[in-house]
Formats: sequence, C-alpha cells, structure tokens
Amino acid sequence: MKIKAPVAAVVAALSIAALGVIAPASAAPAWAPAASAAIHPGTQTYTDGGQCTANFVFTDASSVYIGQAAHCSGTGGQTETNGCDSGTLPVGTKVEVDGASKLGTMVYNSWAAMQAANETDTNACQYNDFALIELDPADHDKVNPSIPVWGGPVGFSDGTGMFEEVYSFGNSSLRLGIEALSPKYGISLGTTGGGWTTPLYTVTPGIPGDSGSPFLDSEGRALGVLSTLSIAPTPLSNNVSSIAPAFDYMLSHGGPQVTLANGTEPFSGGPGGLLGGL
Repeated sequence: MKIKAPVAAVVAALSIAALGVIAPASAAPAWAPAASAAIHPGTQTYTDGGQCTANFVFTDASSVYIGQAAHCSGTGGQTETNGCDSGTLPVGTKVEVDGASKLGTMVYNSWAAMQAANETDTNACQYNDFALIELDPADHDKVNPSIPVWGGPVGFSDGTGMFEEVYSFGNSSLRLGIEALSPKYGISLGTTGGGWTTPLYTVTPGIPGDSGSPFLDSEGRALGVLSTLSIAPTPLSNNVSSIAPAFDYMLSHGGPQVTLANGTEPFSGGPGGLLGGL
C-alpha cells in the first residue's frame, strides 16, 4: 500500500520547486589544503608493481577519482602502445596510490574499453591512453585537485598551437625524490592526430615513472597525460595524450559519469616558464 504524503508537505515542496531553490543532489568535495594534501596530481601510483604518476582529479555525486595512463596497467612490453591490441590488466585491478591509506580501484581503462568496442579509429587506438582510479572513501579528505607549483587546471584544453607554452609535474621514483626536478616547463609542437596527441619538449624530458603525469596548456587548462618518449622524428620529445577526447570517449563507453575537478589554486604559469612558477 502506498503511503500518501501530507498535503501540506506536497504544497511546500511544489512551492520550493517553483522558486527554483531545490538543494543540489550533492555538495562539492571538501578538499584538503593544496599545500598539505597527501593525494594530488603528480602523486605516484603503483599498478602490479609498475610506478606511474597520477594526472587529474575527478568527482561524481559520491566518489573521488584520480587519473593515470592506461598503459600503466599494460601487460605487454614497453613498445606495445597501441591500445586496441595491447594487453592490459582488467577493470577492478587494485592500485596503490601514494598518500592513500587504502588501495584504489581501477574503474575504467581506455585500452580495455577500445578493445571491447572493437575500435578502429587509428588515432584513438594509438593515443587514447587514460585510466581512472576510484579512491577509497577513507582517503577523500586527503585530496586536492591542484597541480603542484603551477595551480589549475581550469577546465579542458582544446589543443595547443606550435610553440605554445606547456606545464607539467612529473614524479618518477628514478629522480630519487629530488623535488626540484618535478615541475616541468616546455613548448608544444602543436596538437596533431585528429586532436588526440601533442608532441612537445620540456626542460628535462619525461622519463619512465613520469608516465601519466598531467600537462596544462598556456592558459592552465587540462591538456593531457604523458604517454610516450619519442625517438623519431623528434628525438627526446614526449607525446602527450589529449585528455578531452579521452574523457569524452570514457563517458560514451561505459565509464563513470564524472566531472573534472578544477584546481583550488590559481594557474601561475605564463611568460617566465619554470622560473616564474617556482
């Protein structure tokens, strides 16, 4: 038997709706201070023993997530970079996130999604390199979405032009914890591959362990995630997989319906590059 709500309550609810003051379904996360947050873009992650660097923070109504590169959970060799035919650990794989008290869970992987969809787009297969890690609720209050040193992100980038400034924060364990080597400043060689990738140079290139680290464009917008080191035709450049198309692909291929968390700290890049950000 249905229970009828009191007439007064129904009238009150309709009145509130008419005034357009219904409370939102969920409040924004209470972020940890950027200066002391244990989990943030640039945090180290470990998937099946392999170390990578987390990129951007995402949220939905109840959870907090942090991104990493899909190839961080790859099961093939280091030259296997085509996500449509390279082996990968499955969704549900546990991931150690530095600063977290509990293991996170990989809830989306672009390689697995493309293989399930029998993807044939060459650019997507080669450059869609994004995975999403859901953090345990016990660790939500340890997170801040700001990029260390640079601040931001401020929404998604639609790509970069030739010689546009870019900014990043790597965290490879091969640097032995030398924090001065983590902030990166560089120039883009222009977004290519149908918008899926940006080759670029930074002061000291990304190295193994930096994979997945976040890149911002000259306006502090989320550009992409560090994917590969290029040998030719641009030696010692890095290729960055574009986050905007990877994000859209995730939303349309069964991934969590999340939103990008903007940084709590203002973007501080611009002319002056690395010295201006320190």
